[in-house]
Amino acid sequence: MSMYFRESYHTDAAPQAIGPYSQAVRAGEAIYISGQIPLDPATMELVDGDFRRQVEQVVTNIEAVCSAAGGTLCQVVKLTVYLTDLSRFEVVNEVLDDFFLEPYPARAAVGVAQLPKGAAVEMEAVMHASGLEG
Repeated sequence: MSMYFRESYHTDAAPQAIGPYSQAVRAGEAIYISGQIPLDPATMELVDGDFRRQVEQVVTNIEAVCSAAGGTLCQVVKLTVYLTDLSRFEVVNEVLDDFFLEPYPARAAVGVAQLPKGAAVEMEAVMHASGLEG
């Protein structure tokens, strides 16, 4: 294990890594959660449904990784959202409002040309780990 982080986290409740990376790693009091796309963890396929359903799956995947690290979405302090169509950002806002409580995490939104597996949305997160074992 790298001397720069103490622990990595894994859960079958979120999609398996599709490359040489961890679902999340801890460095000091921060847990860095790798980008999640709307994959169903059971099938490793993009979820069926509209864009709202896809965003919900992304947040559900992040929530599962938070749980594997011993935390919750309430401890997420930063989200980065990648969208292939920035005109869909209002739907992202609506879904995030359903999952997160105030004070909301800091956030950035980035328009991108393409995402893995043809996804329309990806999010990565940073969770504050104070008080968690590790």
